[in-house]
Amino acid sequence: MERVYNFSAGPSMLPLPVLEKAQKELVNYAGSGMSVMELSHRSGLFTDIITKAEQLLRELMNIPENYKVLFIQGGASQQFAMIPMNLLRNSGKADYVNTGSWSKKAIKEAKKYGEVRVIASSEDENFSYIPAIDASMIDPEADYVHITTNNTIEGTAFSEIPDTGNVPLVADMSSNILSEEIDVSKFGLIYAGAQKNIGPAGLTVVIIRDDLIGFVKEEVPTMLDYKTHSESGSLYNTPPTYGIYMAKLVFEWLTELGGLKVMEQINREKAEILYSFLEESDMFDSPVKKDSRSIMNIPFVSPSAELDAAFVKEAKTAGLETLKGHRSVGGMRASIYNAMPVEGVQALVDFMKKFENKHK
Repeated sequence: MERVYNFSAGPSMLPLPVLEKAQKELVNYAGSGMSVMELSHRSGLFTDIITKAEQLLRELMNIPENYKVLFIQGGASQQFAMIPMNLLRNSGKADYVNTGSWSKKAIKEAKKYGEVRVIASSEDENFSYIPAIDASMIDPEADYVHITTNNTIEGTAFSEIPDTGNVPLVADMSSNILSEEIDVSKFGLIYAGAQKNIGPAGLTVVIIRDDLIGFVKEEVPTMLDYKTHSESGSLYNTPPTYGIYMAKLVFEWLTELGGLKVMEQINREKAEILYSFLEESDMFDSPVKKDSRSIMNIPFVSPSAELDAAFVKEAKTAGLETLKGHRSVGGMRASIYNAMPVEGVQALVDFMKKFENKHK
């Protein structure tokens, strides 16, 4: 069958050129007679892969030299614990911004290791907006401030990165990393699960400033210490080798496309196509406030749960997959990550128009 347009929030679609290259190299990588999945992580071939992956990511994101790039496992959910384990080193206090489901999980986990203060929240309006943050809200003694830059489930995103002064800013960027240009130097630590814009599930990327590494308590497990992965070049144990290889291919694809400036332009064009239709539609509506809307995850609703179900079913038949909203919020959600082409978003809007006319 032909490939569908996959609007899944994750694991999400990958760029077709990346999949085709991986397919071509699957059983015999670089004349080795082996798949990348069979290469030793200590081999010269894999060393080249992981070294190139880091180099490309550094170039794409303009990562300063005083930051380490780590390729590890455990997903963003493991980072919810690793961050307080590693960064609660002075006051034992941290400030968090609660903007949705993933923020709540991060807060719950951090409370096991220190004193957590929620300095702002949008829970009062069902997480439909990003709360304003200013320096006066931040505890100067906090060891870090944590935000979720893009909220996959709720469809909100920070349009401006808060200035946290001398307090390190930590960001879960799982669902919008590599989607637009950012200033890495504004952050102490950035982390992201791979399964949105980087590659297949199983890989986690951590970008951490040097001065935040090496302060864990003795009882922290070796594998949960950033120093372990930093000092070993992400090779303390067997890393997710195939995931790192796939990430390298994605980084190459982005580089050949023209980098994050070009990618951001494409992403904003895609989002504008869908949001513009939602503004005009008599049937569909966006539950997110305009100044807080994500360009990666776009939830929308119809007047009834019955129409929602019919929409998802008919869309699937039309080759538009995984549009059902998260179970916690209902409705529909279109995740339009980097690999989703403009044509895919246009196909969705065309289908929505037909559906609306059919079900008037």
